[in-house]
Amino acid sequence: MSLYRTLIIDDEVAARQVIRALLATTPNVSIVDEAANGTEAVAKILQYRPDLIFLDIQMPRLDGFGVLRQIWADHQPIVVFTTAYDQYALQAFEVNAIDYLLKPFDDIRFQQAMSRALSRLQSRNQPNIEQMMAQLIQEQFPGPKREYLQRILVKENGRMFFVNLNEVSYFDADSNYITLHTSTGNYIIYDSLTNLETRLNPVNFTRIHRSYIVNLAFIREIETHFNGDHIVKLESGESLKWTRSYRDNLRAFISRNE
Repeated sequence: MSLYRTLIIDDEVAARQVIRALLATTPNVSIVDEAANGTEAVAKILQYRPDLIFLDIQMPRLDGFGVLRQIWADHQPIVVFTTAYDQYALQAFEVNAIDYLLKPFDDIRFQQAMSRALSRLQSRNQPNIEQMMAQLIQEQFPGPKREYLQRILVKENGRMFFVNLNEVSYFDADSNYITLHTSTGNYIIYDSLTNLETRLNPVNFTRIHRSYIVNLAFIREIETHFNGDHIVKLESGESLKWTRSYRDNLRAFISRNE
């Protein structure tokens, strides 16, 4: 039976105590820690990588949506928003929150949210028989060479058109919104950087940061920074950080160009 790691994030001590008390009667849940502001929340989410977070929206330093923008490229927990304000409900569900608890909430409403959260957590961990069979068939009977994306459909000002990937110098992620940077303009799509990365040809594109994927053809030079990081300078004159978290990708890039 899975034990789901849970983090409580709220700037009010009393609100955190209420959630902790309600979780005490919930099986399969382990509270790993609490956070009292958005900056602390980002650090603890990346430290503990919880399965589930209870996230207040209005907090000092960084609000709940800002927290998700900071961590989403690296870790995507199940999110239950807790707030005293109802005007954020639509925005909460746009970032795929599992539920939206309006303070003050009672035990029945809390358990409804927990039921949804546990159902989603269980489905995440449930082996997908169809996927397993497809993988087995692929291993035994490999098909044609994998096809990577060549262009991406974008929407702008009521029209839709394709952007060729060989024109994109880099991708810049902010939560589930990705900006495509080209010499003729920038375009926004709705996707996660992690998902997009799997659809890009690794010969041409590589992840250099939790928020960046760069087109290798546009790299002009790479400078050593401090703490194991590097600075990537593009043909456009822009500079991006290649963090040490993606040093394996850097080694692969250097070996390909030696």
